[in-house]
Amino acid sequence: MSTRTDGDGLTYRAAGVDIEAGEEAVRRIKRDAESTYIPGVVGSLGGFAGLFELPKGLEDPVLITATDGVGTKLLLAQETGRLDTVGIDLVAMSVNDVLCSGARPVLFLDYVAVGRLEPEEMARIVGGVAEGCRQAGCALVGGEMAEMPGLYSPGEFDLAGFCVGLGERAKLVDPASVQAGDVVLGLVSSGFHSNGYSLLRKVVEVSGRGLDEPFPGGCDPAETFADVLLRPTRIYVRSVLSVLDAGLPVRAMAHITGGGMTGNLARVIPDGLCAHLDFTEWQVPSAFRVIQELGAVPEQEMYKTFNMGIGFVLVVSAASAAEAAERLRAAGEEVVRLGEVAAGAGDVRVTLEGVA
Repeated sequence: MSTRTDGDGLTYRAAGVDIEAGEEAVRRIKRDAESTYIPGVVGSLGGFAGLFELPKGLEDPVLITATDGVGTKLLLAQETGRLDTVGIDLVAMSVNDVLCSGARPVLFLDYVAVGRLEPEEMARIVGGVAEGCRQAGCALVGGEMAEMPGLYSPGEFDLAGFCVGLGERAKLVDPASVQAGDVVLGLVSSGFHSNGYSLLRKVVEVSGRGLDEPFPGGCDPAETFADVLLRPTRIYVRSVLSVLDAGLPVRAMAHITGGGMTGNLARVIPDGLCAHLDFTEWQVPSAFRVIQELGAVPEQEMYKTFNMGIGFVLVVSAASAAEAAERLRAAGEEVVRLGEVAAGAGDVRVTLEGVA
C-alpha cells in the first residue's frame, strides 16, 4: 500500500467540509453574540465552553434548563431564503419554557447543522439567535456549527437551542399552589409561532397557494403567505418578569406550543381542579381561520394543533389579576381574561366553552 505525499490526495475540503468557512462564520457572528452579553458572562466567544459567574447574594439558587428546535418551519425559511428570523424562533421556544418556572433566562447556546457552510448565511441565522437573546435579556455564550455533507444537502440546515435560567428556590412558580377561584390570563401571540407547521405546509400545498402569493383576509394586502407563516415567535420574558419582580402571586404559567391550549395548560392544573375557559369572548385572529378554511381543518383539530392567538398563559390569584394584567399591558402585551380555575376532578381538566 502506498501513501500519497505529493498533494494529490483527498482533503477535508474535498470531502465537503470547509474549516476556513467555519472560521470566517465565527468571525462574522462574534460581534452579534457579544452584543447579548449580560453581567456575569466571563470571557468571550471562541473558547471551548461558555462561562457565567453566579450573581452575589443569592440565598438558594436553582438552575432551570430547556431545549427545543424550530421544527418544519425551517423548511419554509429554506424555501424562501428568509433566514433572519428563525433564530428568534429558536430562542423563544426555550426561553418561554424556562420562564414558566419563574426563572430568568441567562444563558443560551445554539447548534446549527448544515450541508454546506456559507459564512453569510450562517451570520444571518445566528444574527436572529442574537436578536432573540437580546429580546429575552439572556447571553449567547456559545454554540456549535456542524458542516455535514451527505446528511444534509446544500441549502439544508437544522437548529437546536439550549437555555439555562436562574432563580431563587423560594420564588419559583409552583403549580401546586393553584387554587379554585384563580384567574387565567392569556397573552396574545404573534401568529402561529413555531408549532403545527407540518399541517400548515400541507394546507398551503393542497390549496395550491404559493408562499409569495397574498395572504387572504390580511390587514395588509401586500402581506404574503411567507410573511404570515414566518413571523417570529413572541418572546414573553421581559413582560412576565415585570409581574414576577413586582412580587405578585403567580400560581402557574404555560407556554402554548404543540398540543394547543388544552394540552399545555392542563400540565399546570393540579388534580381535583379544572380551568374553565370561555372562548366565546375571544376572537381568534383571522390568519387561523384562513388556514382552517383552506384546509377544511376541524375546529377541535385547530385548538389541538395551534395556539389560536394565545401564546402564553398565567394563572394568578383573583385579587392580583387586575394589577397583573395592567403591568403586562404596560410592558406591551395584549392581555385576555380567559376564565378561571374551579373545583372539579376528571380526566379532562381544561374545557373550552364555545368550541364545537
